[in-house]
Amino acid sequence: MKSVNIRLTMMTDHVKNFVSLVNRYPYDMDLRSGRYVVDAKSILGIFSIDLSRPIRMDIYSDHCEDLLKELEGYIVEDPDAKA
Repeated sequence: MKSVNIRLTMMTDHVKNFVSLVNRYPYDMDLRSGRYVVDAKSILGIFSIDLSRPIRMDIYSDHCEDLLKELEGYIVEDPDAKA
C-alpha cells in the first residue's frame, strides 16, 4: 500500500478530472479526511468530505508508479500546504 497527500478543489471539473484519472487504474483507492473514508473513484464520495485541506490517498498496490506519475499535479508534500 502507498499513501500520498493530495489536494482537490471544490471545482467540479477538478474533481471530475481526478476521478476520471483514477478510474483508469485497477487499484482500490481511498481518500481519508479526518475520520471519514471514501472511495477515491466516487465523485459523490469526494464531495462529501472536507476539500479545504489536503487529504490522504491510500492506494492498495505496491506497484503503482504509473498512477503516482499521473497524480503529480494533485500531490502535495506538506499536508498544511495551500493550493
